[in-house]
Amino acid sequence: MNNIPSELVARLEDGGVIAYPTSTLPGLATLPTKNGLDALFELKKRPFDQPVSLGVHSLEQAADLVEVPMFAHALLETFPRGSLTLILDAIEPLDPRLGGMRVAVRVLAHPLARALVGQVGPVTATSANASGVVPLASAQDAGAALGLPPSSILEGTCPGGHGSTLVSVVKDGHHPHGYSVTIMREGVVPANEVATWMLKRV
Repeated sequence: MNNIPSELVARLEDGGVIAYPTSTLPGLATLPTKNGLDALFELKKRPFDQPVSLGVHSLEQAADLVEVPMFAHALLETFPRGSLTLILDAIEPLDPRLGGMRVAVRVLAHPLARALVGQVGPVTATSANASGVVPLASAQDAGAALGLPPSSILEGTCPGGHGSTLVSVVKDGHHPHGYSVTIMREGVVPANEVATWMLKRV
């Protein structure tokens, strides 16, 4: 398992922000605390009414924050790790900047990103760029463009391409699965592939 430098862990625990590599674009991590989110939204110049997602090592790691039905496990197991982000019901209301009662969760795929959340727990998984600016291809370049010092960057190159597909999972007693899904943003997984999977499970 990759070791995460202690200064990066300390930065997060102090409410700071770090840049890190993911299986698509570089991400910005902070712990899901008020101080961390304050720093993240200021750095990105992101409006407070645009929530960010959480990156986790597994859905089990997210179980203290969101309700994780077996349906969610089955859906994620069908597609490559990191290719879907699921919007799930929060167990208790979270910071509105995380979505409040509906929280987006992505199981991370990049080995360094997985090592990070394996060590510190869930972190934000928003792209490492100012709002409206195209992110760069490596964590070090993206972090430097945002003014982060080297001690706040977990270096790594990202494959780029489409981001994850954002899927809203909602309890639905009228659906054979007990849940319905809505594609909120099409990414690396085409919407029709998710729809086909749903039909095959009926």
